[in-house]
Amino acid sequence: MPDHAVSTDPAVQRQLDRLWALSPGTDILGLERITALLDRVGNPQDRLPPVLHVAGTNGKGSTCAFLRAAIEAAGYTTHVYSSPHLVRFNERIRLAGKLIEDAELAALLEEVLDAGGDIGASFFEVTTAAAFIAFARTPADACIVEVGLGGRLDATNVVAQPIVTGIAQLGIDHERFLGTTAEDIAAEKAGIAKPQVPLVTMRYSPSVEARVQQVARTAGAPISPEGQKWFWSADDGHLVYRDAAGKVQTPLPTLAGPHQPGNLALAIAMLHHQSALTIPPEAFVAAAEHATWPARMQRLGDGPLTRMLPAGSEVWLDGGHNAAAGASVAAALDEVIERKGGDRAHLIVGMLSNKDPAGLLGPFAGLGASFHAVPVGAHEHHDAEALGAVARAIGMTPQAAETVPAALHAIASKAQGPVTVMILGSLYLAGEVLAANDEAPD
Repeated sequence: MPDHAVSTDPAVQRQLDRLWALSPGTDILGLERITALLDRVGNPQDRLPPVLHVAGTNGKGSTCAFLRAAIEAAGYTTHVYSSPHLVRFNERIRLAGKLIEDAELAALLEEVLDAGGDIGASFFEVTTAAAFIAFARTPADACIVEVGLGGRLDATNVVAQPIVTGIAQLGIDHERFLGTTAEDIAAEKAGIAKPQVPLVTMRYSPSVEARVQQVARTAGAPISPEGQKWFWSADDGHLVYRDAAGKVQTPLPTLAGPHQPGNLALAIAMLHHQSALTIPPEAFVAAAEHATWPARMQRLGDGPLTRMLPAGSEVWLDGGHNAAAGASVAAALDEVIERKGGDRAHLIVGMLSNKDPAGLLGPFAGLGASFHAVPVGAHEHHDAEALGAVARAIGMTPQAAETVPAALHAIASKAQGPVTVMILGSLYLAGEVLAANDEAPD
């Protein structure tokens, strides 16, 4: 589905306009185009700092955030490549700790498009090439690369020798590209496995675990699964991680949600199963306390949107859009509701048309005081009727709103005091919300 990226910088926007004119305008998988494109710009993927490569259906972005926080707390610098962006295209490329500047981004996009505009590379492939050029030219101690879609045929999978690979939570998503079963999707994600490169994985169902291990064996990658090579537990405000090298104890992550300790544990495991970087225990403590990842169970701060509600209200934002994300976010929201004394939350939901509303929203049964369906601007999305049908199925009375502010106004008009609001369903919607509340990531 097209990304519709725009920039307030005219030079960047000129290159984005060129990109849309030249690219297929849709998601495509395969390594032929990215390989040809990178060859024309000098194969920067072969000159990157030590790479940590992360795949998964959900949680890979949070895992990358914990990796970055731990690496930087240990005194190193690291690049980060992630997607999609929320507000600014620049969010996709972080150079040695800072988002890429507009002037450098415009020049890189121009360089890539001048060299390979005739290849028919996708939006993501051109962006990946630009990121790899920037990473090769800018000194850093490490490079964290998040898979865009799948793994085996994702454009990021041209990195031949990362120092470690990791797979976060697995589930059903992007069936049109990756397969219709959990096992097939897992095999695609596990396609980032490389010969002699440690592959660190979370705990999966037996059939999924078997498929991942099969792919790893075929690739010649030593695999370290949770529950066999590393372990973690969380209680009394602490996370305890254990493996053959010993024990690490940290506070529970400040990133909200009961799923985040597992993502932190995966990041610790990845860093424990590589030898290029030395990460002391106190760096993992810092990662737990300071890692941030916008639009993943993020409580919005004071801003134009939150001021629309009664004082003391809480507005939470998550870009989750599949069944696994729904389960995690619903569990996190349930914790918020319990902390606030049991009042149900008001849901504001917008979803792209290629996502499954029933899968996402099923876990929210019993948690919603109201349900507002909103469009996702400039993207093909489920209409209010489709989302409303799912809302009714889980016991909520749906309403339509043209915008998130309109939904918040409707909630505020009936509120008798502080309320809890949960906005979810799309990272593109999350980007709109962050921009409207003056909270663009930096």
